[in-house]
Amino acid sequence: MAKLYFSYAAMNAGKSTILLQASHNYRERGMRTLLLTAALDDRAGTGVIASRIGVCEQALLFREGDDLYGTILDAHAEGHLHCIFIDEAQFLTPDQVWQLARVADRLKIPVMCYGLRTDFQGKLFPGSAELLAIADSLREIRTICACGAKATMVVRQGPDGTPLVEGRQVDIGGNDKYISLCRAHWEEKVGRWPGKGTRQ
Repeated sequence: MAKLYFSYAAMNAGKSTILLQASHNYRERGMRTLLLTAALDDRAGTGVIASRIGVCEQALLFREGDDLYGTILDAHAEGHLHCIFIDEAQFLTPDQVWQLARVADRLKIPVMCYGLRTDFQGKLFPGSAELLAIADSLREIRTICACGAKATMVVRQGPDGTPLVEGRQVDIGGNDKYISLCRAHWEEKVGRWPGKGTRQ
């Protein structure tokens, strides 16, 4: 039975590497996959999913308002698809998450989504929130804080390395802008709990 999967993690946990390896495994067995990534993130080039270890693949872009069910249905009509892979799934809209659920339910094609769970303020991205609510299978991909504990939070840094606690939710960047920390060190770094003011 086809399912909607959500694999989530903090930054630099290897999400894209795992996605590309899984797609490769399908293709190695003669199966056809479709890769999609957010148009918002073009750090590796337009329509490219790239891992930090140097592996990359071309992918279709998705933008807010795109009908992903229709896109996948059209691609499936051109040749049977065995699996759909979505990178940067945190940038999906809630409607698009439901469109992907319909791909699994109606077209019987597994959909594997990979993305961040929370932003730099410790708040859920809308796409991630919807995936956590309706995905058939949830998996945490772990990375570690500098202290060795599991990293679950992300700090956004200014040009001078100062932690930022306010700003728009989406600000594309990599190691130059974000660091992954455990919850205790995240709270220590930003100096407050979200929505609770300064630390007591």
